[in-house]
Amino acid sequence: MRPRAKSKVVAAALISAVAGGAAVYLNLGNRGLPAYAQALPTHQPPPANHAGVVVQLCDGVTTTEVKGLKPGEQMTHSQALEVSRELMAEWQRKHPDRHWVMAQSKTPATTATAAPSGAGPSGSQGTAGPGAGAVQPRSQQGDTYASFHDRDYMVWQAETDAFVEQGNKIFHSATLLGGTIGVSCDMCHPDASNTHPETYPKYQAQLQRVALLRDMIDWCIENPVKGKTLDPNDPKLRALEAYILAQRKGVPLAYGKH
Repeated sequence: MRPRAKSKVVAAALISAVAGGAAVYLNLGNRGLPAYAQALPTHQPPPANHAGVVVQLCDGVTTTEVKGLKPGEQMTHSQALEVSRELMAEWQRKHPDRHWVMAQSKTPATTATAAPSGAGPSGSQGTAGPGAGAVQPRSQQGDTYASFHDRDYMVWQAETDAFVEQGNKIFHSATLLGGTIGVSCDMCHPDASNTHPETYPKYQAQLQRVALLRDMIDWCIENPVKGKTLDPNDPKLRALEAYILAQRKGVPLAYGKH
């Protein structure tokens, strides 16, 4: 065989091997994706025995029927609160050994941000101008964060607090949450109690997979609240996640813990 022809044969063999390997890799990769990319499973509550609406708790097991409530109708706030308390009481009767953990932090509205040193009487930090002393940047390691001023940190903190406060409002409002029966998150989890965001990711039986916090939020919206799931980039979902995380500030991370 001539050298040129031999080179063509070797090149064709290499191309074929690479293509085959890529196909195997992609096939194996796609085989593993459904465990993480699959849609959330739908939980159908048991049928109503008295022509009412069956409401379920976020454990996916505990349920109660609201007699006289027709599908598509919304309960009043007091009715929804009573139903939620009934569900929680039933859950606690079934799990007397489970410790209910309350929130660890206060909402941003009840906390005050201390003014940095050098701020004026009103707590504002003025920018440098003619005849005024320049505001010195914080001393930080590296170039990325080395030139930010105390004013920048104040702005960032205010933006973060405002974002968390938005999540607080959604968490406590069935309307903002998009529910259809008048149930809001705080009726079962006052101030995000017992949500344990520090334990995610973890396997959730309701979702039949390892879940992130936002996955569980979406599941609760779709099932106990009977609303529509939110896109991962939806500002409501992001704000809810931020609020729940803020309520456990200072608690050590313990992913996978139940």
